[in-house]
Amino acid sequence: MRTGSITIIVALLLILAGAVVFAYQALTLPGDPMPTEGWIALTLGVVFSLVVGIGLMVLLFYSSRRGYDEASRFTPDDRAE
Repeated sequence: MRTGSITIIVALLLILAGAVVFAYQALTLPGDPMPTEGWIALTLGVVFSLVVGIGLMVLLFYSSRRGYDEASRFTPDDRAE
């Protein structure tokens, strides 16, 4: 493996380790649990984000299959004079 690949892998593993440590610390904090309204808002936010992401991917594949992503073609007759 090249040095650049190893550097990227190490950086990503460090980010993953930091996220795991942060999640563990956040979940073990003392205090009141999140209220029901918070869980509802969190669930709605996740569902909305998934709907938007999936919808955009569907549009991407649909437009690609229908040919809307084809490169534009230039013909000399179309040139403005």
